[in-house]
Amino acid sequence: MTLPLQPFVVIRHGQTDANRDGRIAGRIEAQLTDTGRAAARALAGRAWPARLAVFSSPQQRARETAKLAFPHHAAWVLDGLRERDWGQFEGRPIAEAPPRLETPEGGEAWQAVIDRVAAAVAEAALRAEGHLPVLVAHSGVIRALRQITGGSAHGPSPANTTPCLFTPSGGAWRETTLDMEHEWTA
Repeated sequence: MTLPLQPFVVIRHGQTDANRDGRIAGRIEAQLTDTGRAAARALAGRAWPARLAVFSSPQQRARETAKLAFPHHAAWVLDGLRERDWGQFEGRPIAEAPPRLETPEGGEAWQAVIDRVAAAVAEAALRAEGHLPVLVAHSGVIRALRQITGGSAHGPSPANTTPCLFTPSGGAWRETTLDMEHEWTA
């Protein structure tokens, strides 16, 4: 599945207890830390376009981040934005995770993640009705989007609460990490 050719922003949820402790928290519910909540609140103070539509993973850490970051916007929950199911590796140290392209026992195949994330972005673009889609999700979702848009799913985890703008450009995609001074154009 290809993505709709329109810009969108993806934000990884705020820091959780599992992030802090170096544990895998795919489908298990991890709680935001005080640091994670503060960082999510800081997103509310950023300059955002007037016309945006907020979407969230159904997992608590993403929903809470969306609520704190965008207190004046109701977030649509999209199941396709949930984190990867790591099966038997859930709750274990990150160092024990199998390579990303392998299917963990009892878990979700990487291609299944790719397919559902692409479908979720397409649904968000449709529901946004011309507004900028802002997706609050997870590291695995951002890695999947990087692969879908021609980049690599490997490398360091995306930083918590750091907005990443994906923009179609000349038949390719560009990913831009948005700093606090980012200025939006019409």
